[in-house]
Amino acid sequence: MPKRVLIVVHQEHSNPGRVGELLELRGCSLDRRCPNLGDPLPEDLCAYAAAILFGGPQSANDDHVAGIRAELNWLERTALPAATPLLGICLGAQMIARVLGARIGPHPDGMVEIGYHPVYPTPAGESYFEGATMFYQWHRETFEIPAGAAHLAHNDSFDAQAFRYDRHVYGIEFHPEMTLAMIERWTGSEKGAPMLSLPGAQPRQAQLEAYQRYVTASDRWLGRFLDQRLLRAGDGAQVQNEGAA
Repeated sequence: MPKRVLIVVHQEHSNPGRVGELLELRGCSLDRRCPNLGDPLPEDLCAYAAAILFGGPQSANDDHVAGIRAELNWLERTALPAATPLLGICLGAQMIARVLGARIGPHPDGMVEIGYHPVYPTPAGESYFEGATMFYQWHRETFEIPAGAAHLAHNDSFDAQAFRYDRHVYGIEFHPEMTLAMIERWTGSEKGAPMLSLPGAQPRQAQLEAYQRYVTASDRWLGRFLDQRLLRAGDGAQVQNEGAA
């Protein structure tokens, strides 16, 4: 029987990219929900091997957006108390961090991360990363590491790149789901293209060329993370050689 994974997106045309492709290659079925379009979120996660919250143009501080408010409430009442493995990517990670009490906001110097940037493991994150890795980024806000969470990765511009909370909850600022078509769409869209003029954003052509250089390492990290962390935790396996969060 296929493993079922909850996929939470934030726009009508959003898709899980390489994350979805690699999950399906592992025999998983995807249950896609978009709260911003009125989709309900499940009240019980027992039927799911994992839940993944993706990015979006909204802010984790957008309490006035009905879908964001509903998702924050769902995280607090359903997802975080459950034993089901949970991953947040970019906005998804920011919402998890906010519910855990961390501050979400822009870089103090107005910097953004758009394009390929290095991510370095912290001492607590050495078993999660094969050293420094180049990942795609697209964010102007970021999260602080929540109290009680393990800080797994950082870089020079945005210190909080990844965390683990309570052994089965993960938040990452970077985007391992990217396909070339997604980068083309994001960088060429009416809302995305103007962001390439912000400090810290890379030119569109540089991003497209960098994809070919870095997609193999990004996919390798993603596959290992799914196999050794997210889906393995869903099987009830114990992760060894980790400090407690």
